[in-house]
Amino acid sequence: MKKKELISAIAEDAGVKKVEAEKMLDALVNVVASELGKGEKLTIPSLGTFQIKERKEKEGRNPQTGEKMIIPAGKSPSFKVAKYLKDAVK
Repeated sequence: MKKKELISAIAEDAGVKKVEAEKMLDALVNVVASELGKGEKLTIPSLGTFQIKERKEKEGRNPQTGEKMIIPAGKSPSFKVAKYLKDAVK
């Protein structure tokens, strides 16, 4: 499903205009990005939890040359699926 299709589905399900649905979707994405940027965890019931995971520094290999290299520590967004959504997919 592409963004336009998602906006149409939201608009139809919520009984609002597509323009309003697009604003709601954009607002949701902005809130999630803002909270993760602050290092906060965000839980949406029935959907899941967005949070930041810390990655430790580790040794890896350059796939082209085989040379050893250090992969720096970092942060990465992650998503844990809620039970409701897992069950809906089964």
